[in-house]
Amino acid sequence: MRTILEVKRPYSSPSKFSMFWSPTQRSANLSRARLGLGTFGAGLLSFITLIAFASDSAAAATSINLGAATPYAVIAGSTITNTGSSVITGDLGLYPGTSITGFPPGTVTGTTDAADTASSGAQTSATSAYGIAASATPATTVAAGTLGGGTTLSPGVYNSGSSLSLTGTLTLNGGGDANAVFIFQAGSTLTTASSSSVVLSGGAQPCNVFWKVGSSATLGTTTSFVGTILALTSATLNTGAKVNGRVFAQTGAVTLNGNTISVPTCSAATTTTTSSTGTTTTTTSSTGTTTTTHPTTTTTTKKPVTKPGTTTTLATGPTIIPVGAPATGEGGTARTASPLLGLVGLGALGVGVGAASIAVRTRRRRS
Repeated sequence: MRTILEVKRPYSSPSKFSMFWSPTQRSANLSRARLGLGTFGAGLLSFITLIAFASDSAAAATSINLGAATPYAVIAGSTITNTGSSVITGDLGLYPGTSITGFPPGTVTGTTDAADTASSGAQTSATSAYGIAASATPATTVAAGTLGGGTTLSPGVYNSGSSLSLTGTLTLNGGGDANAVFIFQAGSTLTTASSSSVVLSGGAQPCNVFWKVGSSATLGTTTSFVGTILALTSATLNTGAKVNGRVFAQTGAVTLNGNTISVPTCSAATTTTTSSTGTTTTTTSSTGTTTTTHPTTTTTTKKPVTKPGTTTTLATGPTIIPVGAPATGEGGTARTASPLLGLVGLGALGVGVGAASIAVRTRRRRS
């Protein structure tokens, strides 16, 4: 008799195998995959939007305190030389040099200090301001180092690793923020073409515009310039150039030729103080100091001081061309980030969380 042995193979469930590949199961798997991709996409959108929101805030330029240099229209390191009837509205300072010539015929409405304690302090503050302007970040690169030509810029830091040149008209738009700050960084020289100009609009103020120059600044004939020039070496103003701001040179000379330089005066800011009782007091002053008092709290805030002889001129039309900066020299404060980006980021984050919650509930019901 022949014996036939039956070999049993390991058991596998055909029903489960067929179910895995069934159209119903395949559709469920695709649905889960779509939910997973949706969750990932929403999360990625949230991350990108929040990063953009943070970047927008970081890109805002912050103020530069000019300290003891605030009342000075001109500060030089070696000499100050003038030709013609230059008009300086503000103080004139020279340190460590001692030679100031050409006044008269030039006139200075403030004090003239040379190689003394006052001029030394002013030069020290100017040098400190130069360092702050040089290190301001993040910066937008200026293509080919060329400004003007009808260009309009928003507040921020603008950098050229080599020279900066201005041709035609450059408009600085504050976007409705009187504290908007503009900082320009030139790795070497700053030059302007004849009849070029810097124009302010959208509430921008000259006290909040700073030009860090890695070597020397040269303003062309009849240039109309705005802001504080912080030159490492020297500054030369050609015939008829006007500066609504300041001209500082650390180590070299400032050379003038029938120019007008005015220490700027910006509009007074408004200070709002909320007391512990919920009462809010708002005080605005342009005379120097604003004090808000509560039974248990006193807040004192410095305010801009307008020097005698300093005026503010507003041009009629859509653009503002003021003359002046706050005597505090503090420039402005960082602008706030766009609230729209924050709302979009929070909305995307909510979508991501909702999608993840749906995916989890769906999977639990089908398991």
